[in-house]
Amino acid sequence: MASNTKSKFHGSSSSTTSDPLKPGLRKPVFITIDDLKSGTTGLTLVVKILSSEIVLQRGRNVRISKCLVGDQAGTILFTARNDQVDILKPGASVIIRNGKIDMFKGSMRLAVDKWDRIEVTDPVTFEVKEDNNLSLVEYELVNVAE
Repeated sequence: MASNTKSKFHGSSSSTTSDPLKPGLRKPVFITIDDLKSGTTGLTLVVKILSSEIVLQRGRNVRISKCLVGDQAGTILFTARNDQVDILKPGASVIIRNGKIDMFKGSMRLAVDKWDRIEVTDPVTFEVKEDNNLSLVEYELVNVAE
């Protein structure tokens, strides 16, 4: 019986694509900035970098930059860290994969951590809608009694 159990879980080398224990890849769902909400994760967007300003630099290893990024639906501040600072230069177009929304001083900021990716892409063809900056909306923490 032990051999049946082993072959059942390991399978043959020709059936690797139908392995029920292996997760399948999903196609990314691209959203626009006006779809962003507080506390969301797993975000995929194509944005253009409008501005970038270093707000913290400690030696060569620790850098944080505040970037304004946008698409055809609006703009939001993006917190770039370390190597991301070099990628997010004004005028560049990037794909943000698996991004998240962080709250900073009561407003939303887009960010990625070490598990997420930023990829430079071909220049975007859309006009950035600069009059819809989601980072200018101030949120207040409210306790709700259950």
